[in-house]
Amino acid sequence: MDLVPALREPLKQPLKSVLGPATAKVMAEHLGLDTVGDLLHHYPRRYEERGQLTHLADLPMDEHVTVVAQVADARLHSFASAKAPRGKGQRLEVTITDGSGRLQLVFFGNGVHKPHKELLPGTRAMFSGKVSVFNRRLQLAHPAYELLRDDTGEGDEAAETVESWAGSLIPIYPATAKLESWKIGKAVQTVLPSAQEALDPLPPALREGRGLVTLPEALLKIHRPHTKADIADARARLKWDEAFVLQVALARRRYADSQLPAVARRPKPDGLLTAFDDRLPFTLTDGQQKVSKEIFDDLATEHPMHRLLQGEVGSGKTMVALRAMLATVDAGGQAAMLAPTEVLAQQHHRSITEMMGELAEGGMLGGSEHATKVVLLTGSMGAAARRKAMLDIATGEAGIVIGTHALIEDKVQFHDLGLVVVDEQHRFGVEQRDALRGKGKQPPHLLVMTATPIPRTVAMTVFGDLETSVLDQLPAGRSPIATHVVPAADKPHFLARAWERVREEVENGHQAYVVCPRIGDDEEAADAKKAKKSPEDEAEKRPPLAVLDVADHLAKGPLRGLRVEVLHGRMHPDDKDAVMRRFTAGETDVLVATTVIEVGVNVPNATAMVIMDADRFGVSQLHQLRGRVGRGSAPGLCLLVSEMPEASPARQRLNAVASTLDGFELSRIDLEQRREGDVLGQAQSGARTSLRVLEVIEDEEIIAEAREEASAVVAADPDLAGLPGLRTALDALLDEEREQYLEKG
Repeated sequence: MDLVPALREPLKQPLKSVLGPATAKVMAEHLGLDTVGDLLHHYPRRYEERGQLTHLADLPMDEHVTVVAQVADARLHSFASAKAPRGKGQRLEVTITDGSGRLQLVFFGNGVHKPHKELLPGTRAMFSGKVSVFNRRLQLAHPAYELLRDDTGEGDEAAETVESWAGSLIPIYPATAKLESWKIGKAVQTVLPSAQEALDPLPPALREGRGLVTLPEALLKIHRPHTKADIADARARLKWDEAFVLQVALARRRYADSQLPAVARRPKPDGLLTAFDDRLPFTLTDGQQKVSKEIFDDLATEHPMHRLLQGEVGSGKTMVALRAMLATVDAGGQAAMLAPTEVLAQQHHRSITEMMGELAEGGMLGGSEHATKVVLLTGSMGAAARRKAMLDIATGEAGIVIGTHALIEDKVQFHDLGLVVVDEQHRFGVEQRDALRGKGKQPPHLLVMTATPIPRTVAMTVFGDLETSVLDQLPAGRSPIATHVVPAADKPHFLARAWERVREEVENGHQAYVVCPRIGDDEEAADAKKAKKSPEDEAEKRPPLAVLDVADHLAKGPLRGLRVEVLHGRMHPDDKDAVMRRFTAGETDVLVATTVIEVGVNVPNATAMVIMDADRFGVSQLHQLRGRVGRGSAPGLCLLVSEMPEASPARQRLNAVASTLDGFELSRIDLEQRREGDVLGQAQSGARTSLRVLEVIEDEEIIAEAREEASAVVAADPDLAGLPGLRTALDALLDEEREQYLEKG
């Protein structure tokens, strides 16, 4: 359900009873608007000033736009076609202008008569359609339009409706091809009187203390502003609504969690953790020691820990998590680590077993007296191995359990689950996290890890129910990674040089990764054909490069003579594991893979990475992939291969990745380039928290202040008994499933 402040009955009225069934159906299907309240919270995207024209040069390609412009020229052409062989086909070409730039409008067939009469040179109108390019010129094909009458002349009835809007600012709404901005504007005009009934979610003291206008006033001003100051007042108020209601939901979740009982898990003075620390061949970084202390302090309390551990690629998060798991085993409990892929689960199992040595050989000959058992559980294991693993988990023989979603299944029973570690949280929904937590006798402690650095504001919004620890220091011995963009289209010899560099690394005793966007079997090609192509795909007219094709080309061509293997998600798990083992052991020179290697894969001898079609990956994903090299003492090299032109946004994105190794800086760039909804989209649960006016990066201060205010409100009145408006707003934000989740923590 969308984030809409609380609505009394008039605002809960279905749109069909106010606007009629046909309009209501289009609004529901294309904009997801069902009630009067939904429509009132569908805010204008921007405003055009009457008399001023839209700047046409900045229009985005392939997007549905609404512009205000003036007709410069209109020409009717006749032509022959299959339907009109005698030259009776007609095409109307209208050129509109903002005074500097121009945009072509094209109408065909029977659709030319009305615009031919109405769109005369000098006429001003709002035009709505999808921007495309034809013969290297921007155009709108068959746009909808609405004439704008000037202050003196007479216009038709529709134009008068537009003109009757108060003030000189014309609201431009997020619209679709089926529902133009001005039609939405007229519908809003019809329901606007109901805004007076909007129930205010903000506590009066908060609203007055911050000098914010009331909600009814904000709704009137956002839809029908007289001045730019009206828009600023409305936006300031509505941003607070969005930030505050969301933060109250998170504060209630934190409060509910803080009331739950948990078993305190304190490590024994001379137990498993001490034995492990004694055998470490290196000293923990200051950052690792500081974060470990925060975690151990949480584990020692009788309420469940809820902590997010953010760490740069390679900052040693796994070591911190392992020490927390050992402390839990020391205290008589079990620890479970949930990984998003089988490759990563196997990798964690292998590296943790290696790090622990004889301490991982519990119950075995040669195992240490403090030892425990480390068990792997994945969906593809054979029946016998799976039964054995589940028995070890149920009896408590296995102190540490590492697995994929298979851990969440009902059949899996723990003896005494004390700590859950979730790796790469962004791959799991809240419900999956909760399913694993439900397997403890009492709620287990929870440590969530991510190697994708998250700007502070997103941490406060998406992960607002968790305390945050940050590891920003790399362990000693880590080498710098040089990153370069390889412009394959402009300078093909650069790509040839890239393969030479890979050969050089292998000749020096090192290994390399080559990453491709897809696998490349026939089934996948068919899927890709059915899928909607992006504008960039259309521009290139070629599918993304594939692992199987690239590996074949390299083995027969530029890397002939080297040991080249492939790794991708459709391989049998045993085959994937075998490939990873050979690469880790140095028996393979070059691994051509999909993003299956994106997280957790640790091969210190791998020093070079070539990412093909790098523009098809996101900024954070490129940073993650790059983190697979430079993990040993030799410097790392990452080459980003792209055929996109130098001036394209895709190339600018790659240049940003090449220019910094700072993941937090890159995460800000990533966030700025994506829509807010993508960032917050499904991150909390199935509920869609689409922010309409709040901007996660620009409004950092509002989010931080709203978090403080929300915590204070919830601490004083956890059930919000004295704030019915806020309580109703929460119900509107949280769907039933999410609300139950919040209640049970």
